[in-house]
Amino acid sequence: MTTAHGPQGAPGPEEPTGRIPIPAQVHGGVLGPMQLPPPVPPRPRRTGIVVGGLALLLGLALGAVAVVQAIQISDLRGDLRDARRDAGQVQASEDQRLDSLETEVNQLGERAGQVFDPQAVAAAVLPSVFRVTAGSLSGSAFAVGSPDAGGNTRLLTAYHVVAEIWGRGGTTVTLERDGESYPATVADVDQANDIALLTAPFELAGLATSTTAVQSGQQIVVVGSPLGLTDSVTVGVVSALRKGEGGAGEHIQFDASINPGNSGGPVVNTSKQVVGIATAKAKDAEGIGLATPIQTACTKFRVC
Repeated sequence: MTTAHGPQGAPGPEEPTGRIPIPAQVHGGVLGPMQLPPPVPPRPRRTGIVVGGLALLLGLALGAVAVVQAIQISDLRGDLRDARRDAGQVQASEDQRLDSLETEVNQLGERAGQVFDPQAVAAAVLPSVFRVTAGSLSGSAFAVGSPDAGGNTRLLTAYHVVAEIWGRGGTTVTLERDGESYPATVADVDQANDIALLTAPFELAGLATSTTAVQSGQQIVVVGSPLGLTDSVTVGVVSALRKGEGGAGEHIQFDASINPGNSGGPVVNTSKQVVGIATAKAKDAEGIGLATPIQTACTKFRVC
């Protein structure tokens, strides 16, 4: 095989030789085969530094979270203390308010009990009041206290109602109530204070008695049988407390209307308690009645 040369002896086109041409490299102006640069050493890995940094950041973050949580817990504890203190103050205030309301309710109850209701007083008293007949005289009597050990009811009346039979040595009288008659016995008398004690063979709860002295202006109800008219009710006030004469104790002066037959009947306050036993009235005047204080009878006969 011949090689073609071009003009001026220039080489002609290369023919394939079956080898891969190796690029040339200039070395001092001389073309020679190209040499590869030395390998670049690998950079050191920073994985440990990154992991350590992340761990530090995570620790700082967790520390910050713990600090925030500690502050929040402290704040919550403070809020809880404040809430408990406020709740205690509110409870104390409520307790004080309830105590005040209870006091007001009790005061209102006391005032309600003092409201004058003659109808209610009469309804409570009338079942315990009787007409009493002793010889040719008649008057009123009322059950008081509890029955005695023998089951007998004890009653109080005015002495002058039973004076006629007592003076003759008699002791038997008759009680009348709701069309029924009952025998009774004069058990004891106090002539100076014009009071007498009766007993009757039946059990009947007696009226309650007042333990405090009456006051001028205090409202009262008088129940009895004036002129034989049973279950009569009159209303008035206490006028005064008068000293008795001839060895007698004090007397209650009141202005409720009374007449013969009222003697021995109860004088009752707004609390339905007996304060006196009607005994007399002024003959030549109106609105002047007298009663023996109930405590005089309670002390003498020990029945209250």
